[in-house]
Amino acid sequence: MSEPIQPITLPPMSNPQQEGKWLQAALHQWLDREFLPEAVNQQIAERATQIFVRQRLEGENDLGCLVIAIVTEMQAFDFSKSFYGEFAIANAVSDLLLDSLGIDRCCGQ
Repeated sequence: MSEPIQPITLPPMSNPQQEGKWLQAALHQWLDREFLPEAVNQQIAERATQIFVRQRLEGENDLGCLVIAIVTEMQAFDFSKSFYGEFAIANAVSDLLLDSLGIDRCCGQ
């Protein structure tokens, strides 16, 4: 029997502007690298970062809750000019954050 995956809690936000800049740049770079560099990638990265920073400023530190918030709010984004959708964006944000914290994405350890 496998153990349930433990929730991942991010450290409290100490510098929202710096954290937002990092996430926006990292997500934009990821978007450009995964498929094609497209103009819409910048808008996607900006919107996802706005959602993330606002959630963090409201005190949300649970990674799962942050991912759900990004999925939910990105549903209103027009992805018609992109290869991506809200789930891919939320998962990319999660992966980038886990990588930055040195957490193995495979097993949540």
